[in-house]
Amino acid sequence: MKVLANDGISKAGEQALKNAGIEILDNRVAQDHVINFINENNVDVLLVRSATKVRQELIDACPGLKIIGRGGIGMDNIDVEYAIEKGLYVINTPTASSKSVAELVFGHFFSLARFLHESNRLMPLEGETHFDAMKKSFSKAYELSGKTLGVIGFGSIGQEVVKMGISLGMKVIVLTRKPKTKVLSLEFFDGQTVNFEITSTNDMDAFLKEADFISINTPKTNEYIIDTPQFEKMKDGVYIVNTARGGVMNEVALIDFIESGKVAGAALDVFEKEPNPEVLLLMNPALSLSPHVGGNTVDAQEKIGVELAEQIIKIKETIQ
Repeated sequence: MKVLANDGISKAGEQALKNAGIEILDNRVAQDHVINFINENNVDVLLVRSATKVRQELIDACPGLKIIGRGGIGMDNIDVEYAIEKGLYVINTPTASSKSVAELVFGHFFSLARFLHESNRLMPLEGETHFDAMKKSFSKAYELSGKTLGVIGFGSIGQEVVKMGISLGMKVIVLTRKPKTKVLSLEFFDGQTVNFEITSTNDMDAFLKEADFISINTPKTNEYIIDTPQFEKMKDGVYIVNTARGGVMNEVALIDFIESGKVAGAALDVFEKEPNPEVLLLMNPALSLSPHVGGNTVDAQEKIGVELAEQIIKIKETIQ
Protein backbone atom coordinates (compact mmCIF):
# COMPACT_ATOMS: atom_id res chain seq x y z
CA MET A 1 0.00 0.00 0.00
CA LYS A 2 1.28 3.48 -0.96
CA VAL A 3 0.34 6.69 0.83
CA LEU A 4 0.71 10.20 -0.57
CA ALA A 5 0.62 12.62 2.37
CA ASN A 6 0.31 15.62 0.08
CA ASP A 7 -0.12 18.21 2.82
CA GLY A 8 2.33 16.52 5.18
CA ILE A 9 2.13 14.08 8.10
CA SER A 10 3.88 14.00 11.46
CA LYS A 11 6.99 11.88 12.01
CA ALA A 12 5.08 9.75 14.50
CA GLY A 13 2.35 9.04 11.94
CA GLU A 14 4.90 8.34 9.23
CA GLN A 15 6.78 5.92 11.46
CA ALA A 16 3.58 4.08 12.44
CA LEU A 17 2.76 3.55 8.77
CA LYS A 18 6.28 2.36 7.96
CA ASN A 19 6.18 -0.08 10.88
CA ALA A 20 3.04 -1.56 9.32
CA GLY A 21 4.80 -2.06 6.00
CA ILE A 22 3.10 0.88 4.29
CA GLU A 23 5.12 3.05 1.92
CA ILE A 24 5.03 6.83 2.40
CA LEU A 25 5.64 9.15 -0.53
CA ASP A 26 7.04 12.42 0.82
CA ASN A 27 6.28 14.41 -2.34
CA ARG A 28 4.32 17.68 -2.31
CA VAL A 29 2.34 17.70 -5.56
CA ALA A 30 0.63 20.79 -6.98
CA GLN A 31 -3.15 20.52 -7.28
CA ASP A 32 -3.04 20.40 -11.10
CA HIS A 33 -0.67 17.43 -11.05
CA VAL A 34 -2.17 15.34 -8.25
CA ILE A 35 -4.24 13.11 -10.55
CA ASN A 36 -1.29 12.17 -12.75
CA PHE A 37 0.97 11.59 -9.76
CA ILE A 38 -1.55 9.27 -8.09
CA ASN A 39 -2.03 7.19 -11.22
CA GLU A 40 1.64 7.08 -12.26
CA ASN A 41 2.76 6.01 -8.77
CA ASN A 42 -0.13 3.64 -7.97
CA VAL A 43 -1.13 5.59 -4.88
CA ASP A 44 -3.71 3.83 -2.70
CA VAL A 45 -4.16 6.50 -0.02
CA LEU A 46 -4.32 10.28 -0.41
CA LEU A 47 -3.88 12.26 2.80
CA VAL A 48 -4.67 15.98 2.77
CA ARG A 49 -5.27 18.85 5.13
CA SER A 50 -6.90 22.03 3.83
CA ALA A 51 -4.62 22.84 0.88
CA THR A 52 -5.33 19.92 -1.45
CA LYS A 53 -8.86 19.62 -2.86
CA VAL A 54 -10.38 16.19 -3.53
CA ARG A 55 -13.29 16.72 -5.90
CA GLN A 56 -15.35 14.41 -8.12
CA GLU A 57 -12.97 14.90 -11.03
CA LEU A 58 -10.03 13.57 -9.04
CA ILE A 59 -12.05 10.68 -7.61
CA ASP A 60 -13.25 9.61 -11.07
CA ALA A 61 -9.80 9.98 -12.60
CA CYS A 62 -8.04 7.86 -9.95
CA PRO A 63 -9.70 4.41 -9.95
CA GLY A 64 -6.86 2.87 -7.92
CA LEU A 65 -7.43 5.18 -4.96
CA LYS A 66 -8.86 3.34 -1.95
CA ILE A 67 -8.66 5.79 0.97
CA ILE A 68 -8.95 9.57 1.30
CA GLY A 69 -7.84 10.99 4.64
CA ARG A 70 -8.22 14.49 6.06
CA GLY A 71 -5.88 15.55 8.84
CA GLY A 72 -8.32 17.59 10.90
CA ILE A 73 -12.05 18.02 11.38
CA GLY A 74 -13.61 19.89 8.47
CA MET A 75 -14.13 17.91 5.27
CA ASP A 76 -15.30 20.73 3.01
CA ASN A 77 -12.32 20.31 0.66
CA ILE A 78 -13.39 16.71 -0.05
CA ASP A 79 -16.50 15.49 -1.90
CA VAL A 80 -17.16 13.02 0.88
CA GLU A 81 -20.53 11.58 -0.16
CA TYR A 82 -19.42 11.09 -3.74
CA ALA A 83 -16.24 9.33 -2.62
CA ILE A 84 -18.21 6.97 -0.39
CA GLU A 85 -20.66 6.26 -3.23
CA LYS A 86 -17.66 5.26 -5.35
CA GLY A 87 -16.57 2.80 -2.69
CA LEU A 88 -13.71 4.77 -1.14
CA TYR A 89 -12.98 4.96 2.55
CA VAL A 90 -13.00 8.54 3.85
CA ILE A 91 -11.34 9.19 7.20
CA ASN A 92 -10.51 12.21 9.33
CA THR A 93 -9.32 13.12 12.84
CA PRO A 94 -12.23 14.96 14.45
CA THR A 95 -10.76 15.41 17.95
CA ALA A 96 -6.98 15.47 17.52
CA SER A 97 -6.61 19.24 17.16
CA SER A 98 -9.50 20.35 19.38
CA LYS A 99 -7.38 21.44 22.34
CA SER A 100 -4.98 23.36 20.09
CA VAL A 101 -7.81 25.29 18.46
CA ALA A 102 -9.44 26.01 21.82
CA GLU A 103 -6.15 27.32 23.22
CA LEU A 104 -5.82 29.65 20.23
CA VAL A 105 -9.33 30.96 20.95
CA PHE A 106 -8.23 31.98 24.43
CA GLY A 107 -4.90 33.25 23.18
CA HIS A 108 -6.88 35.71 21.08
CA PHE A 109 -9.34 36.49 23.90
CA PHE A 110 -6.48 37.37 26.25
CA SER A 111 -4.80 39.46 23.54
CA LEU A 112 -8.00 41.39 22.90
CA ALA A 113 -8.96 41.88 26.53
CA ARG A 114 -5.46 43.14 27.44
CA PHE A 115 -4.68 44.98 24.17
CA LEU A 116 -1.68 42.73 23.55
CA HIS A 117 -2.33 42.65 19.80
CA GLU A 118 -2.02 46.45 19.71
CA SER A 119 0.78 46.89 22.22
CA ASN A 120 2.91 44.31 20.41
CA ARG A 121 2.55 46.39 17.26
CA LEU A 122 3.16 49.76 18.87
CA MET A 123 5.81 49.13 21.52
CA PRO A 124 8.66 48.65 19.01
CA LEU A 125 7.60 51.84 17.23
CA GLU A 126 6.53 54.14 20.07
CA GLY A 127 7.55 52.46 23.30
CA GLU A 128 10.50 54.77 23.81
CA THR A 129 8.65 58.00 23.02
CA HIS A 130 5.03 57.38 24.07
CA PHE A 131 5.34 54.85 26.89
CA ASP A 132 3.07 56.69 29.37
CA ALA A 133 0.46 57.48 26.70
CA MET A 134 0.22 53.83 25.70
CA LYS A 135 0.09 52.73 29.32
CA LYS A 136 -2.94 54.98 29.79
CA SER A 137 -4.68 53.96 26.55
CA PHE A 138 -4.28 50.23 27.31
CA SER A 139 -5.43 50.50 30.94
CA LYS A 140 -9.12 49.84 30.28
CA ALA A 141 -8.61 46.10 30.08
CA TYR A 142 -10.78 43.25 31.36
CA GLU A 143 -10.43 39.95 33.18
CA LEU A 144 -12.10 36.93 31.60
CA SER A 145 -12.94 35.49 35.01
CA GLY A 146 -16.55 36.19 35.92
CA LYS A 147 -17.54 37.13 32.37
CA THR A 148 -20.00 35.22 30.20
CA LEU A 149 -18.47 33.07 27.48
CA GLY A 150 -20.81 32.34 24.59
CA VAL A 151 -19.83 29.37 22.42
CA ILE A 152 -21.52 28.83 19.05
CA GLY A 153 -21.26 25.12 18.25
CA PHE A 154 -20.93 22.16 20.59
CA GLY A 155 -18.66 19.77 18.71
CA SER A 156 -15.28 18.64 19.95
CA ILE A 157 -13.70 22.10 19.64
CA GLY A 158 -16.68 23.87 21.17
CA GLN A 159 -16.55 21.48 24.11
CA GLU A 160 -12.86 22.21 24.69
CA VAL A 161 -13.56 25.96 24.56
CA VAL A 162 -16.33 25.50 27.14
CA LYS A 163 -14.01 23.50 29.42
CA MET A 164 -11.30 26.15 29.25
CA GLY A 165 -13.85 28.86 29.97
CA ILE A 166 -15.05 26.98 33.03
CA SER A 167 -11.46 26.54 34.23
CA LEU A 168 -11.03 30.33 34.06
CA GLY A 169 -14.10 30.95 36.18
CA MET A 170 -16.32 32.12 33.33
CA LYS A 171 -20.06 31.62 33.08
CA VAL A 172 -20.70 29.51 29.99
CA ILE A 173 -23.59 29.48 27.53
CA VAL A 174 -23.73 27.42 24.32
CA LEU A 175 -25.76 28.01 21.15
CA THR A 176 -26.77 25.15 18.85
CA ARG A 177 -29.52 24.58 16.26
CA LYS A 178 -31.30 22.23 18.66
CA PRO A 179 -30.83 22.15 22.44
CA LYS A 180 -28.57 19.33 23.58
CA THR A 181 -27.00 18.26 26.86
CA LYS A 182 -23.46 17.02 27.29
CA VAL A 183 -21.42 16.05 30.34
CA LEU A 184 -17.93 17.53 30.13
CA SER A 185 -15.07 16.28 32.30
CA LEU A 186 -12.27 18.56 33.48
CA GLU A 187 -9.19 16.56 34.42
CA PHE A 188 -6.60 18.08 36.73
CA PHE A 189 -2.90 17.48 37.36
CA ASP A 190 -3.48 15.60 40.62
CA GLY A 191 -5.87 13.04 39.13
CA GLN A 192 -9.07 14.77 40.15
CA THR A 193 -11.92 14.96 37.66
CA VAL A 194 -14.89 17.31 37.87
CA ASN A 195 -17.93 16.80 35.64
CA PHE A 196 -20.14 19.61 34.36
CA GLU A 197 -23.50 19.05 32.70
CA ILE A 198 -24.03 21.71 30.03
CA THR A 199 -27.28 22.19 28.13
CA SER A 200 -27.17 24.35 25.01
CA THR A 201 -29.86 26.75 23.84
CA ASN A 202 -31.26 27.53 20.39
CA ASP A 203 -32.44 31.00 21.48
CA MET A 204 -29.94 33.15 19.61
CA ASP A 205 -31.39 36.48 20.76
CA ALA A 206 -31.01 35.60 24.45
CA PHE A 207 -27.56 34.14 23.78
CA LEU A 208 -26.30 37.29 22.03
CA LYS A 209 -27.67 39.62 24.71
CA GLU A 210 -25.85 37.74 27.48
CA ALA A 211 -22.42 36.89 26.05
CA ASP A 212 -19.38 39.08 26.83
CA PHE A 213 -17.01 36.89 24.80
CA ILE A 214 -18.20 34.89 21.78
CA SER A 215 -16.32 32.00 20.18
CA ILE A 216 -17.53 30.61 16.84
CA ASN A 217 -16.79 26.89 16.52
CA THR A 218 -19.04 25.53 13.79
CA PRO A 219 -18.51 23.65 10.53
CA LYS A 220 -18.58 25.56 7.24
CA THR A 221 -21.97 27.13 6.53
CA ASN A 222 -23.69 28.28 3.34
CA GLU A 223 -24.72 31.57 4.91
CA TYR A 224 -23.60 33.88 7.68
CA ILE A 225 -24.32 32.81 11.24
CA ILE A 226 -23.32 36.27 12.42
CA ASP A 227 -24.51 39.18 10.27
CA THR A 228 -25.86 42.68 10.88
CA PRO A 229 -29.05 41.57 12.73
CA GLN A 230 -26.97 39.43 15.10
CA PHE A 231 -24.36 42.14 15.73
CA GLU A 232 -27.16 44.57 16.60
CA LYS A 233 -28.43 42.25 19.35
CA MET A 234 -25.05 41.75 21.02
CA LYS A 235 -23.90 43.44 24.20
CA ASP A 236 -22.03 46.69 23.77
CA GLY A 237 -18.30 46.00 24.04
CA VAL A 238 -18.48 42.33 23.07
CA TYR A 239 -15.37 40.40 21.99
CA ILE A 240 -15.59 37.81 19.18
CA VAL A 241 -13.20 35.11 17.98
CA ASN A 242 -13.72 33.10 14.79
CA THR A 243 -11.58 29.97 14.40
CA ALA A 244 -14.26 28.08 12.48
CA ARG A 245 -14.39 28.90 8.77
CA GLY A 246 -14.36 32.05 6.68
CA GLY A 247 -17.90 32.89 5.68
CA VAL A 248 -19.65 32.10 8.96
CA MET A 249 -19.38 35.76 9.98
CA ASN A 250 -19.86 38.84 7.77
CA GLU A 251 -16.44 40.50 7.89
CA VAL A 252 -17.65 43.76 6.31
CA ALA A 253 -20.39 44.08 8.92
CA LEU A 254 -17.85 43.22 11.62
CA ILE A 255 -15.71 46.23 10.67
CA ASP A 256 -18.79 48.48 10.78
CA PHE A 257 -19.68 47.34 14.28
CA ILE A 258 -16.10 47.68 15.49
CA GLU A 259 -16.08 51.26 14.24
CA SER A 260 -19.41 51.96 15.95
CA GLY A 261 -18.08 50.61 19.25
CA LYS A 262 -20.60 47.78 19.52
CA VAL A 263 -17.76 45.25 19.11
CA ALA A 264 -14.77 46.08 21.33
CA GLY A 265 -12.48 43.74 19.47
CA ALA A 266 -12.44 40.64 17.34
CA ALA A 267 -10.01 37.93 16.30
CA LEU A 268 -9.92 36.06 13.00
CA ASP A 269 -7.97 32.90 12.31
CA VAL A 270 -10.04 32.23 9.16
CA PHE A 271 -11.13 34.55 6.38
CA GLU A 272 -13.74 34.76 3.64
CA LYS A 273 -11.09 35.43 0.98
CA GLU A 274 -8.45 33.08 2.28
CA PRO A 275 -5.53 33.04 1.49
CA ASN A 276 -5.85 36.69 0.46
CA PRO A 277 -7.67 38.47 3.32
CA GLU A 278 -9.02 41.96 2.79
CA VAL A 279 -6.47 44.69 3.53
CA LEU A 280 -9.08 46.49 5.66
CA LEU A 281 -9.04 43.51 8.00
CA LEU A 282 -5.28 43.20 8.08
CA MET A 283 -4.79 46.86 8.95
CA ASN A 284 -7.54 47.25 11.56
CA PRO A 285 -6.02 47.78 15.04
CA ALA A 286 -9.08 46.31 16.77
CA LEU A 287 -8.45 42.92 15.17
CA SER A 288 -6.19 40.18 16.47
CA LEU A 289 -5.19 38.07 13.48
CA SER A 290 -3.60 34.69 12.74
CA PRO A 291 -3.20 32.83 9.42
CA HIS A 292 -5.51 29.79 9.91
CA VAL A 293 -3.25 28.08 12.42
CA GLY A 294 -5.85 26.80 14.91
CA GLY A 295 -4.75 23.16 14.73
CA ASN A 296 -1.15 23.85 13.81
CA THR A 297 0.71 22.83 16.94
CA VAL A 298 3.35 20.14 17.24
CA ASP A 299 1.09 18.33 19.69
CA ALA A 300 -1.97 18.35 17.42
CA GLN A 301 0.03 17.29 14.35
CA GLU A 302 1.48 14.35 16.26
CA LYS A 303 -2.00 13.22 17.29
CA ILE A 304 -3.38 13.74 13.76
CA GLY A 305 -0.59 11.71 12.16
CA VAL A 306 -0.95 8.82 14.60
CA GLU A 307 -4.75 8.74 14.33
CA LEU A 308 -4.63 8.71 10.52
CA ALA A 309 -2.01 5.95 10.57
CA GLU A 310 -4.08 3.81 12.94
CA GLN A 311 -7.16 4.14 10.75
CA ILE A 312 -5.24 3.33 7.55
CA ILE A 313 -3.64 0.26 9.14
CA LYS A 314 -7.05 -0.97 10.30
CA ILE A 315 -8.58 -0.49 6.83
CA LYS A 316 -5.60 -2.21 5.21
CA GLU A 317 -6.23 -5.27 7.37
CA THR A 318 -9.90 -5.23 6.36
CA ILE A 319 -9.45 -4.99 2.59
CA GLN A 320 -6.56 -7.44 2.24
